[in-house]
Amino acid sequence: MDDRDAALALQALGWILNDEPRAERLLATTGLGPDSLRGALGEQTTLAAILSFLAAHEPDLVACADALDVRPEELAAAARRLEGDASNAEWLGA
Repeated sequence: MDDRDAALALQALGWILNDEPRAERLLATTGLGPDSLRGALGEQTTLAAILSFLAAHEPDLVACADALDVRPEELAAAARRLEGDASNAEWLGA
């Protein structure tokens, strides 16, 4: 897992949590509760899910990218890398 991708996902999570309806949608989409999300923040699959959540809804992706001063493509690319790394780790039994 790339530390820059993980940091970007955590920054994006902060942006998501700043808006209650968006935060509730994240929890509903991922199936996580507040406590389980908090406990899973170090897991690559959780970080990938955070960025994938944004990538699935372009208005949020663009708004978050603007707030974080990155290009939307950077968020989407980080999501793909985290998802790919996570699936490779599962496949390898890590």
